[in-house]
Amino acid sequence: MADIDNKDQAEMDPADMEDVEDVEEEETGEDENSKARQLTVQMMQNPQILAALQERLDGLNGSPSGYMESLPKVVKRRVNALKNLQVKCAHIEAKFYEEVHELERKYAALYQPLFDKRSEIVTAAYEPTDEECEWKTDEEEELTVSKQDEMKEKAKLEEEKKDEEKENPKGIPEFWLTVFKNVDLLSDMLQEHDEPVLKHLEDIKVKFSDPGQPMSFTLEFHFEPNEFFTNTVLSKTYKMRSEPDESDPFSFDGPEIMSCVGCTIDWTKGKNVTLKTIKKKQKHKGRGTVRTVTKTVPNDSFFNFFTPPEVPENGELDEDSEAILAADFEIGHFIRERIVPRAVLYFTGEAIEDDDDDYDEEGEEADDEEGEEEADEENDPDYDPKCTFHVPRGS
Repeated sequence: MADIDNKDQAEMDPADMEDVEDVEEEETGEDENSKARQLTVQMMQNPQILAALQERLDGLNGSPSGYMESLPKVVKRRVNALKNLQVKCAHIEAKFYEEVHELERKYAALYQPLFDKRSEIVTAAYEPTDEECEWKTDEEEELTVSKQDEMKEKAKLEEEKKDEEKENPKGIPEFWLTVFKNVDLLSDMLQEHDEPVLKHLEDIKVKFSDPGQPMSFTLEFHFEPNEFFTNTVLSKTYKMRSEPDESDPFSFDGPEIMSCVGCTIDWTKGKNVTLKTIKKKQKHKGRGTVRTVTKTVPNDSFFNFFTPPEVPENGELDEDSEAILAADFEIGHFIRERIVPRAVLYFTGEAIEDDDDDYDEEGEEADDEEGEEEADEENDPDYDPKCTFHVPRGS
């Protein structure tokens, strides 16, 4: 990121630059609480921490017992035959995932009219009828008809009173922002300065690759006109591959992410929340004079989601980029599989309660020693057998 220096720096003799030392750094608009909060978020998103955690988890895998080496040659020969069968199984499994992707595309077209109507209600383009708004809660089902009528009349009067007190809002204000804030995985990415921008988010759509094209899906974030950027849609495409690696076919465990591509955000001048301005005071070692230098540096923001690490042509990534990309894809997959199909339940918090119940049940099972030893990702409530993705270590 280029530095934006003041006039004093421009006039300074280059030979004197080595004699300048930083004496303090002041970030504009930050208090102690926000600093602590940002530090926590940074730790959770730190690629080195993620890589260390992954390495620790990898270390939990079993190691060979040495039994194979002790087998007679004729038995090893038969084991090799089993391995060849396993490779064929991996290729069949790859075809299975390709067909699953085709099936997802087919049903995505059936879901879309419902998602479109959801968007129309959220954005006040459509006002649902009384019949469409009827929803019985568990408590209502237990009440008598007369009691229900009495409660409905009371609720109606209260609503009318509220309408008189304030102007009737359009649609469902801050629908998607509330969804993001209710989900830990997304709220960890969310900064305070992101919220005014996300208030303008109208819809999130999932688009699958066309038939015959390489496997991929695109997340589209649709925004109403706003003061922050001129884009109406921000998109991110995840490109996948569903075929065993010839050099290591036994590692195949479903489609793997090959790369993800974001988009350019056309920020309005002075509204880019992915950048921040800091002021640094520098003291000249020789003359003792102090000057203030203004710099523009990257800022933590949800909108960094649209600028993921680039995957080199050879497919090889350093550990930091690999960890960032793996976390990035987890988020994209979660938005596709959970958030978009069940948005209203994350808005109300009901989906979060269901997730918590799943984790509680898992915790009870973990009390069993045998269950604890056999715990794997299939016991994870978020585990999806048709979408186990990996970041490639090479092409």
